[in-house]
Amino acid sequence: METQQTIYCGSGKAKDGKFGEFFSISICLSDLPKEHISEAKNGKKYINLNINRKKEPDQYGKDLSVQVDTWKPTPQGSVPQGNLPQAMAHDSKSQYSSPEDQYSVDQHEDQTLPF
Repeated sequence: METQQTIYCGSGKAKDGKFGEFFSISICLSDLPKEHISEAKNGKKYINLNINRKKEPDQYGKDLSVQVDTWKPTPQGSVPQGNLPQAMAHDSKSQYSSPEDQYSVDQHEDQTLPF
């Protein structure tokens, strides 16, 4: 399974306001990679970001970190290796033809239940 590189693009502070906590962040537009910017049907451009709390504030008091969300969906019909049950990931001759088969219930098994 391929690991994605973390792309940091900003930081910020959590602040208390009249209606509760809010996040004040700044983003460096120059650090946004073009391959992660998508264009919607309306012609507007979007990028998915993740905002995380830092373990401790940095030297400027920033306690939030902003990263580009690099997650990409798996092509339809394929299962990423990381989501396979242990037996299938290491044994290509597994008795199960798909991950779903491992968890399927035999039709006759449910007749032996006492309820």
